[in-house]
Amino acid sequence: MRVIVVGAGVVGTLHAWHAVQRGHEVVHIERETEARGASVRNFGLVWVGGRAGGEELETALRARELWEGIAEHVPGLGFRPNGSLTVVTDEAELAVARAAAARPDAAARGFTLLGPAEARALNPALRGEGILGALWCERDAAVEPRTAQRALREALSASGRYTFLGGREIREVVGERAVRDDHGEVHTGDAVVLCTGAWLGGLVRELAPALPVRRVRLQMMQTAPLGETLPTSVADADSFRYYPAYGGAALDALAAARPQPPVAAEHRMQLLMVQRADGGLTIGDTHEYEAPFAFDVQEEPYEHLARVAESLLGRPLPPVRRRWAGVYAQCTDTARVVHRERVRDGVWLVTGPGGRGMTCSPAIAEATANELGW
Repeated sequence: MRVIVVGAGVVGTLHAWHAVQRGHEVVHIERETEARGASVRNFGLVWVGGRAGGEELETALRARELWEGIAEHVPGLGFRPNGSLTVVTDEAELAVARAAAARPDAAARGFTLLGPAEARALNPALRGEGILGALWCERDAAVEPRTAQRALREALSASGRYTFLGGREIREVVGERAVRDDHGEVHTGDAVVLCTGAWLGGLVRELAPALPVRRVRLQMMQTAPLGETLPTSVADADSFRYYPAYGGAALDALAAARPQPPVAAEHRMQLLMVQRADGGLTIGDTHEYEAPFAFDVQEEPYEHLARVAESLLGRPLPPVRRRWAGVYAQCTDTARVVHRERVRDGVWLVTGPGGRGMTCSPAIAEATANELGW
């Protein structure tokens, strides 16, 4: 087959990967010279632990397996099975972690409840006072988001069945299984897959005017090298508030006993912290749902995140080298992993994984390939 993939973010790139792996020819088209959206503006987390039971967890676990297999062929992904620690500092938070570790599917998620000494043994960088323990998720992992898509494209190019066309925007679907770009060139294949991320206007709106997907904005930052290893990804207990796996009586009690600080509640914040290959830390994040979004970033959320990170590390953060905002696409029915729709004969739109894109994209693309009979 000849497959046309539009969009070079992580979802589109993994669709190209599965097509090439199954023996097909791929033309991969991206409106930028390379991906610049949410796929490079994230933590690089393969985040299994907090996913909702059922389809979402199954997708995340399958994606985790696929990421590890792909990394054997593409070491440039920077894949590492480093796991994560969600750190707790009071009894209400500890109760939520204890409930999560007692879930029937806790073993599948890789959950183990650790005491403070065990948590510090696993991650000696956690020197903050008042740590009562941590929820360890062995299944979590990380890749390098700024370089992963590039590494995948290099591996795809070596197949001899992959062509990447950057700096071209798709303007029109032409008949069946063909698209026209803004250079006037028509690209025809046996299937066209549009993986347009948060670009939901223009052609996407014409093809799917009732698309059940919204845009979400976030703020993040990256520091200079920490000067030591952060062996695991780290989350604070506010993360319990934003992932479906932790819902229940213990979380309700936490919310009643200790509401989030006003700045965290206003910006729907949690601390996630991952060390990059250069030793720096990616730290975030916030969530904003009401468009139109601001064009600038706000300093108060960064200050809050820095305070929380420093309280867990027990030391000042290195200087912040980068701050940025990003926008991703999320299904309005947040229980859905992704929106997959045939918008014309032979033309499919795949979008809306929300904050699960980096985690779930290999399995999302595999499911598309299976459904289309590649």
